[in-house]
Amino acid sequence: MKQKKVGYDRYAKYGYIFSAPFVIAFLTFSLYPTIYTAVIGFTDLKGIGSTGFNFLTDDLLKNFKTILSNPSFIQSFKNTILLWVCNFIPQIILALLLAAWFTDRRSHVKGQGLFKVLLYMPNIITAATIAILFNALFGYPMGPVNDILMRLGITDAPINLMLNKNVARGVIIFIQTWMWYGSTMIVLISGILGINPEIFESADVDGAGRVQTFFLITLPNIKTILTFTLVTSLIGGLNMFDIPKLLQNGGPDNSTLTTSLFIYNQAFSGSYLYNRAAAASMIMFVIIAILAGITFRLMRDDDEKEAIKEKKRLRKLQKEGK
Repeated sequence: MKQKKVGYDRYAKYGYIFSAPFVIAFLTFSLYPTIYTAVIGFTDLKGIGSTGFNFLTDDLLKNFKTILSNPSFIQSFKNTILLWVCNFIPQIILALLLAAWFTDRRSHVKGQGLFKVLLYMPNIITAATIAILFNALFGYPMGPVNDILMRLGITDAPINLMLNKNVARGVIIFIQTWMWYGSTMIVLISGILGINPEIFESADVDGAGRVQTFFLITLPNIKTILTFTLVTSLIGGLNMFDIPKLLQNGGPDNSTLTTSLFIYNQAFSGSYLYNRAAAASMIMFVIIAILAGITFRLMRDDDEKEAIKEKKRLRKLQKEGK
């Protein structure tokens, strides 16, 4: 036993060696910047080239109060929620339908590999490329969209469509849905393929239709995957930056200004208010953490809920026994 334990100890060191690069990278490029950002949210740090800062002595939470009362931040938060919800709903519906179609044994879809690659393709195109493409499509006075509208007789003269708030938001929502539904579909397909095939075979024998199979078997068995998809989409959606920045830079009239773009403007667009940008970042960090926690709680499996209830009951019995 002693020799075996020594052998395990020798083998375990390789695990530490292989995990060291990730740990070092995480501590250097993720944990340290997060802690530093939290710290400067309580300071007066601002300006280019300034490395020194002083903690706020009169009101330690001054930066946080300023951000929470800032109309632009409130507007950007509303925009972010609206853009995320409006792109996530069609994204998850489309991804679920495609995943169910590709994994349905009765459909026998030919060329699945090609379809999956084509549907996933928008996800690997850079945001800058997509922004340039859609700026060209909606170009003013000359652009394909304006040309189509004039040829169909809908308008008599070119229109700068991107000056319309609803159009600008609609384009961003469409881009986000188009870019990410393929990725979501792949994740859901992997979850469905992980379900025991015997369950579907039993459903077929019992005469269950495709709709019944989808809602009564497929969805309940991929609840964990759906939770993962929802949480990752929530985190990505509330950090939305590249498309609103590159497409309209938050315009028109702050209608596409997101919280990440607001933070960027506070820190780097003329004002260099690093302290307020840090405070806004930490506010969003807390909001995302709370929403993610609520999502995990609401999407728990029934078995997990029962296990938690059982643990609470046992603890209660132990306390009463004492």
